[in-house]
Amino acid sequence: MKRNLIYLTIITAIICSACTNRKTKYVIGVSQCSEDIWRDWQNSEMMLESTLHDGVELRFATARDNSKLQIQQIDSLVESGIQLLIVAPNQLVSVTPAINRAYNQGIPVIVFERKTDSPKYTAFVSADNYEIGHIMGDYVVMRLKGKGRVIEILGLKGSSPAEERHKGFTDALKDSGVKIVATLQSDWTEERGYEAMKNYKGRLEDIDLVFAHNDRSAIGARRAFLEANIAHLPLFCGIDGLPGKDGGIQMVRDEILDASYIYPTRGDQLLKLALDILDGKPYEKEIMLTSAIVTSENANVLMLESDEVMRQSLRLARLKEKTDAYIQKLSTQKIISFLAVILVFLLILIIVGIYYHFLQQARITDERNRMEREKLDFYTQVSHELRTPLTLIQGPLEELTETKEAKNASPETKDLYYMLRRNTNQLIELINKMLDVQATGSLDILAADQQNPVMAPTTVNLPTAQKDGNLPNTILIVDDNADIRTLLRRILKDRYQVNEAEDGQQGLALANEIVPDLIVSDVMMPIMNGLEFCQRIKNNIATSHIPVILLTARALSKHQVEGYESGADAYITKPFSAEVLMARIDNLLKNRLRLKDIFGNEEPQVERPQEVEPQIEEPQKKEDTFMIKFRDFIEQNMSDSELGVENIGAELGLSRVQLYRKVKALTGQSPVELLRTARLHKARRLLQGSDKSISEIAYEVGFTAPSYFTKCFKDEFGVSPSDLTSQDRAGTV
Repeated sequence: MKRNLIYLTIITAIICSACTNRKTKYVIGVSQCSEDIWRDWQNSEMMLESTLHDGVELRFATARDNSKLQIQQIDSLVESGIQLLIVAPNQLVSVTPAINRAYNQGIPVIVFERKTDSPKYTAFVSADNYEIGHIMGDYVVMRLKGKGRVIEILGLKGSSPAEERHKGFTDALKDSGVKIVATLQSDWTEERGYEAMKNYKGRLEDIDLVFAHNDRSAIGARRAFLEANIAHLPLFCGIDGLPGKDGGIQMVRDEILDASYIYPTRGDQLLKLALDILDGKPYEKEIMLTSAIVTSENANVLMLESDEVMRQSLRLARLKEKTDAYIQKLSTQKIISFLAVILVFLLILIIVGIYYHFLQQARITDERNRMEREKLDFYTQVSHELRTPLTLIQGPLEELTETKEAKNASPETKDLYYMLRRNTNQLIELINKMLDVQATGSLDILAADQQNPVMAPTTVNLPTAQKDGNLPNTILIVDDNADIRTLLRRILKDRYQVNEAEDGQQGLALANEIVPDLIVSDVMMPIMNGLEFCQRIKNNIATSHIPVILLTARALSKHQVEGYESGADAYITKPFSAEVLMARIDNLLKNRLRLKDIFGNEEPQVERPQEVEPQIEEPQKKEDTFMIKFRDFIEQNMSDSELGVENIGAELGLSRVQLYRKVKALTGQSPVELLRTARLHKARRLLQGSDKSISEIAYEVGFTAPSYFTKCFKDEFGVSPSDLTSQDRAGTV
């Protein structure tokens, strides 16, 4: 067995290692020079593309137009263990040392959108900024019909896009009548575009068009013109042409900008290039992206296309979320599957170990008695040692199925949970059968059953009623949990006779057999739950008088309402106080003796059902009605000397034993004692109010011998019938 446990430990370690050793295939660092809508869009494209490839992790950093910060971020990404660097240099020269350091460490470098003055890069991806500037210059010449005054707002000083766009724009205007009256410096932000235009000293009224190197700078410049209250605003043109709300395409459509140029982001293409490099696939070192100008003529079409792209992107993002959730569920299923393998392997080892040990024990001794005793001890120990871990395995599985994650899981995951539960139960049943087959004799099977309080057998014989003549009251405990029954027995055994049942069906049968004085029942039980059990107790004339206490973990108000509606006399929630339980039991038992005076008063005038005081509770009204029927039948048949418990029980639908126990519980007296008392009280009234002889009265109330009547009368009232008659006639009574 020790060898088997060692093997199990090794296999478990291997399985757990397989679960935890899944590593990311590629880690790619992305260093953005600034933070803006264009780069946010590009980052989202890279993220979306990464979901289509296994094991890709992206680490982003943005320098916010700060070259020193970008250098620090590149060095930090390299130190973190990236396998490829994608970088948009803030300026042409300043970031070069950091790029060189990464490249010299063997890390491939993709420079995109902006150039570096270093040859140490793996690939370069960008649009042709000179061409973009030239196309925008040609458009301005066409738009102004070959003449006009233009202000140019530059991008970040020292950046390759700003220098190339300026050169292309000025070259396009050389041979035209369009003049650049001012070249203002900005840094790609709206605020700097606004400030540059605000600080312009020339006449704004003389400007025909403002060309900015990006849309945000153009919007900033337009704001400065609006604040200056210029009667006729010039035209404004920019570059970027982003899709979506407040993007360049929408601004052209809404005539805020006269034109823009779509500067492609292509984050998806950028990530594909990175993966080709890492996978050792062929790639182009220089990739130039193409695009188009946006004007009022094509803005609507481009806007519709961009909106569709946005919608598809959102759908893909939602699909990614669902995919991530599915992957997480799949990972959970894999873990559960591994645990199931471990469980099955453990149980197989235990079963094999038990069987092997049994064979060894059979060969050790030839003495049958000694072998039987050793087998009994062995199976007793195995039952405890085996079923305890099985219970601890089964319990967490049951708890897992009740968690929020399990209830909200996919049908496939739920099926896996149920499969584990079903197979665990089958293994438990298999072990039980194996123990029963291997053990010989009923003593072995009994020992196995006694060691398993949690796993009750399928069929259980009705418990035998336990009697103790020294304890006056009998209490029936109904609970499917053996530990709870044991606890309640310990609390009650010193003051009451205690009987037990494992479920409502057993409890109902036992209650009809012994008619206990009080019942303590759980609510959630197999076969018949506590609510149905209580209802059937209260609806049966033989047991309806028995007080029922529901002792349960169902603590909500609606649960208590259900309990009282089922007829319960008390509802106590777990955990409970033993003192409170004892006090409630004592109080209910005392209240059940309230009816004993019905037959014991000097003038027992019993109220009929319609005259019952309204403050009496419904359960008590039912018992009053029963006792009234009991007395009415006695009064109507009192002269019958053969009247006995059998006749009365038959009339009321009860057996002799049930009638005896019910009447005894309600009044403290037996039916025979109550019958004799009723006869004697009626005889006394007749003696005091009629001229009949003592013998006539004795026969009229059901006595067969006047002498026995005289003896019973004197025992009950302390005087003989003749003395009472003479006193009455003398006027003293």
